[in-house]
Amino acid sequence: MDNPKSRLRLSLHWQILIGLLIGAIAGLIARQVWPSATGKMDPTLEWLTKNVAETLGQVFLRMIFMVVVPLVFSALTLGVAGIGDVRRLGMLGVRTLVMTLVLSSASVAIGLGMANLVKPGARLPEDKRIELRAKYADQSQDAVKKAASAKTVRDSLLDIIPRNPLQEMVGALDGSSPGGGMLAVMFFALVCGVAISFSPERTAPLVAVLEGIYDIAMVVIGWAMKLAPFGVAGLMFSLTATLGRDILQTLIWYVGAVLLALSLHMFGVYSLVVWLIAKISPREFFSRISEVLLTAFATSSSNATLPTSLRVAEEKLGVKREVANFVLTVGSTANQNGTALYEGITVLFLAQVFGVELTFAQQFQVVLMSVLAGVGTAGVPGGSLPLVVLVLKSVGVPEQGIGIILGVDRLLDMCRTTLNVTGDLTVAVCVDRGEKPQEAESSCPT
Repeated sequence: MDNPKSRLRLSLHWQILIGLLIGAIAGLIARQVWPSATGKMDPTLEWLTKNVAETLGQVFLRMIFMVVVPLVFSALTLGVAGIGDVRRLGMLGVRTLVMTLVLSSASVAIGLGMANLVKPGARLPEDKRIELRAKYADQSQDAVKKAASAKTVRDSLLDIIPRNPLQEMVGALDGSSPGGGMLAVMFFALVCGVAISFSPERTAPLVAVLEGIYDIAMVVIGWAMKLAPFGVAGLMFSLTATLGRDILQTLIWYVGAVLLALSLHMFGVYSLVVWLIAKISPREFFSRISEVLLTAFATSSSNATLPTSLRVAEEKLGVKREVANFVLTVGSTANQNGTALYEGITVLFLAQVFGVELTFAQQFQVVLMSVLAGVGTAGVPGGSLPLVVLVLKSVGVPEQGIGIILGVDRLLDMCRTTLNVTGDLTVAVCVDRGEKPQEAESSCPT
């Protein structure tokens, strides 16, 4: 029998949105009640912001930071190990891997290109940006130091290979790592995952341990997400009390830029790929997978959409069962094009908001981390949040900025999940085409 209270309880994304609205409105009201004088925040409002609002936000953020390193390492290692023995998979695995890397790289490139073209974060007036930099002066100074001492592309690439992985893990979040930081940790996870796939029987106990670590991290993040409405309210109160309505207008530009980039990748890149490689009309392709798109949009979960994707790939796209089972199952975790695009554009947006200039080497680092983070992102609603915070931290952008975008994340999550599953099906039809070139006309049944 249904519990009336359970029916009245709002979903988490609605709670977060309400928290964002309450925090934003309360911050605007507080700014009117305690107006700033000569550009300096009123002492009472400053005390409320620092000791109440920001404390709520920091509790939420630190709950995530607490498990982000073990989460990334375990998720990325398991994601690669789950592909299976690369020697046994042969060309099927190679084609899937190449397609995944190419599409993920293209998605991040589109995201960064859109962020640099539209510059949604730069819409914030300069005087507000100065206030924001002053508010997070220590972190801004750290970012300036990092940019001033930026390494060459050669050194950055070499630092991806860690000399001491444990030392990189310890210093990954506070910038004290001697080499590539979190990117080096990701590389180590990739190597471990590939090595495990070469000896699955003997490494089964290690895989079980990593699965346990991953499950623990997801449970802790689940607890943190229950605090999200309060954390987001605190972070938004702090931002609107400091910046006023300008930050909300900037947010609208950000949402528009993300949706435009997602649309460009879906209807531009995917259409071109299925037309050139799979020899399928883009209109026919999207028509046949419409059921999958609706499911992905409604559930915001690649994993929840997987059964529908498997059925549609076989019945409506004519993909062989063994190809669909492999490509789509791996893709639901490892091929997160939409997530990679979202992470890239979000990092640049928040860097622009805080006035942090990212060098070419740092933007290249964002590309690599976003592509790799796509493999380590959980295929569940909100699964990319910890990795967005991680990438922000790695390039010196104040992590408190995540509160700006959390309130609209649910809509963007639905859209990027739709792009993720479309990418899985795109890879599936293209790989299947390569598996049976002699059956050109049968790759899409009538």
